[in-house]
Amino acid sequence: MGSIVLEQVTKSFGETQVIPPLDLTIEDGEFAVFVGPSGCGKSTLLRLIAGLEDTTSGRVLIDGADMTEVSPSKRGLSMVFQTYALYPHMTVRKNIAFPMRMAGMSEAEQEKRIMAAAESLNLTDYLDRKPGQLSGGQRQRVAIGRAIVRDPSAFLFDEPLSNLDAALRVGMRIEITEMHARMKTTMIYVTHDQVEAMTMADKIVVLQAGVIEQVGSPLDLYHTPRNLFVAGFIGSPKMNFIEGPEADQRGATTVGIRPEHIDVVEGPGEGIWSGTVGVAEHLGSDTFFHIHETGLAETMTVRAVGNVALRHGDAIHLRPREAEMHRFDAEGLRMS
Repeated sequence: MGSIVLEQVTKSFGETQVIPPLDLTIEDGEFAVFVGPSGCGKSTLLRLIAGLEDTTSGRVLIDGADMTEVSPSKRGLSMVFQTYALYPHMTVRKNIAFPMRMAGMSEAEQEKRIMAAAESLNLTDYLDRKPGQLSGGQRQRVAIGRAIVRDPSAFLFDEPLSNLDAALRVGMRIEITEMHARMKTTMIYVTHDQVEAMTMADKIVVLQAGVIEQVGSPLDLYHTPRNLFVAGFIGSPKMNFIEGPEADQRGATTVGIRPEHIDVVEGPGEGIWSGTVGVAEHLGSDTFFHIHETGLAETMTVRAVGNVALRHGDAIHLRPREAEMHRFDAEGLRMS
C-alpha cells in the first residue's frame, strides 16, 4: 500500500508562504509527477511528504495514517535525490546494503535483496566496483537500488536525471518507467522537464508559485488545459497564443493552437495565415518553423511532418485546424 493524501498542507519560511493551503491525493500504485518551472514549490512539496521539511499547517497521510509529525525514517518512504549521494569508498554492494545494515537486517536477507535489486537494475556485474568506476547512469541506478531494498510504501524522486546527459536521461527515463510497471509501487517524481512528465506519469501535478494549477493524466492536460499557464507549459514546442481580431472572432480573449495543429499549405487563400520563415529546424522526421510577420503573434512555431523545403526568409502559408483551437477568457481560464 502506498496512498498519500495531503490535507490543507501549507509551508512558510518566516513570513513568506511558499505553499498556500493545498489538497492532493495520490492513489496506491500511481506514478505521479510534480512539474513546473524553477521555484514553483515542487521539491518543497516532495520534502514535506518525505518529512525532510516540517509542515506549517495541515496533515500528511500515508496509507490513511497521520504522518505529519512522524520522522522521515519512520514514514516507510524511500527518496532518490538529484545527486547520487553514494559513499565513494564503498563498493556498489555495500552502498546498496547500507540502509539495511543500519536497520539491523540479517546478512542473508541483505544479500537476497541486493541480488534482486541488482538484477532488476542490470547492476549484477558491477557489485564489486566502486562508484568512481561507474558511469553517471550506473551510479544513479545504484542510488535507486539503495532505495528499492528498503521495500518502501512509495518512492520519491527529486529530479534524479538532471545530472545526466541527454542520451542517458532518455535511457534512465525508460528504466524508471519500466521499474514502476514491474513493481507497481507508488512513485512521486519531481522534474522541471515537461517531456519527462508527459512520458512517465499516470498523473501530472502542474505547480506554479506553490499552487496546483491542474491535476490530470498527460493527455488530459495536453487536450484540455484549464488555463493559459498549463497550456503554455505542457507540450513541446509550446502552444502558440494569439490575441486581437483572431481571438475576438472566436469569442475569446486569447486563442491557443499547438505547432502540430497548423498545416503548411501551398498558397494564400480564405482562412489562411501567411508569414515569413525565420529559423527552420530540419530534423528529418519533423521540421520546426519559427514564423515572423504573421500579424498574429511576434513569433509563431509550426511543426510539419517530414522535411519541408522552406528556408530562412521564405514566405510560408498556414491553415490552422479550427477543431484544435483552445479558447481562453480574460482571466486566462479555459472556455468550454
